[in-house]
Amino acid sequence: MPKIVIMPSILAADMGRLADECRRAEAAGSDALHVDIMDGHFVPNLSMGPDVVKMARAAVKIPLDTHLMVTHPQNLTGAFIKAGANPLLIHVEAQCDLRAVLHDIRKQQVRAGLTLNPETPVEALWPFLADVDEVLFMSVHPGFGGQSFIPQVLPKVAALRRRMPELDISIDGGINRTSTIAAAEHGVNMFVAGTYLFSAPDMAAEIAHMRQSIIAAYGKKVA
Repeated sequence: MPKIVIMPSILAADMGRLADECRRAEAAGSDALHVDIMDGHFVPNLSMGPDVVKMARAAVKIPLDTHLMVTHPQNLTGAFIKAGANPLLIHVEAQCDLRAVLHDIRKQQVRAGLTLNPETPVEALWPFLADVDEVLFMSVHPGFGGQSFIPQVLPKVAALRRRMPELDISIDGGINRTSTIAAAEHGVNMFVAGTYLFSAPDMAAEIAHMRQSIIAAYGKKVA
């Protein structure tokens, strides 16, 4: 199986203590941090900019899996890469030349990824699989934290895993003890968890439990 990666989403962290929260997540055994960038257009909410990525890069050593929920990612990738984003993910639904943007990200020695909204057919990914290092499935509607997991995305995950056995596949939205197992069974190896991890009494214990659950469940419903 591909490497397991557990990524607390700093969107759910205490914004008044964000550097400390990043360090807390790293100390708890996180493999990376997930950073959600929202432009108020592609999604109705606004979140963080390159300076937050720069702060997180100075605070921790683990990767910053940065997710651009933006309409025109071609205008922003350079600033986020300069700030320390890596990997950098754009949406397949974005308004841009996807292949050109993905190539430009990779040209700057950064891992490139595509994100798929819950309603988007998985076939939208097929033309770009040679151009990506990671695919992120949204298991909630992007733009707001704390939503419930949408299980209808899981057959799409399994379809991609059958097609790309070694690709990094991540999932974001409504991740908890139950949905972690379901996602792992369908072939996810990278897990974004915000509220679940940052609100846990013991983040390290929850991350350890997630990791054990993923190992036990991985791939059972892919065939």
